[in-house]
Amino acid sequence: MSDAHGRSPILVLGIGNILLRDEGVGVRVIERMEKMDLPENVELVDGGTAGADLLAILAEREKVVVVDAVQADCEPGTVLRFSAEDLARPKGAGLSLHELALEEALTMTGQLGCAPGEVVIFGIQPETIECGLELSERILACVPKVIELVLAEIRK
Repeated sequence: MSDAHGRSPILVLGIGNILLRDEGVGVRVIERMEKMDLPENVELVDGGTAGADLLAILAEREKVVVVDAVQADCEPGTVLRFSAEDLARPKGAGLSLHELALEEALTMTGQLGCAPGEVVIFGIQPETIECGLELSERILACVPKVIELVLAEIRK
């Protein structure tokens, strides 16, 4: 089940910088999910620290589920669920370093008439954002929960 461009209607996009430990949690979730048997209509994308590239990745999807680290002043490992509208709120939780690129890409898809039908963002409060390749134990422990939340979203 793909569109005219050969893309699946449901996109799971992991964003983050794996060189900064917990900041890479979105990418690490995608790496785990790549080993799973997922429905044909689901595409997994490692968005890394993508910027303008997000426009083409997001365009014309039925549903987009984004996973990223967030700075929300809560307990490390807390998983928060946001919508695309939450990105535009000036007094909302401070989202990731990639918030601006994601918000701009979503705004542009709307202006171009190719916005995704639904956007869900799962943000994970990191414990540490220091140089290193491994997730902290606390964030690593919440990855299965995040995957379950993502799976529940794609089944809706």
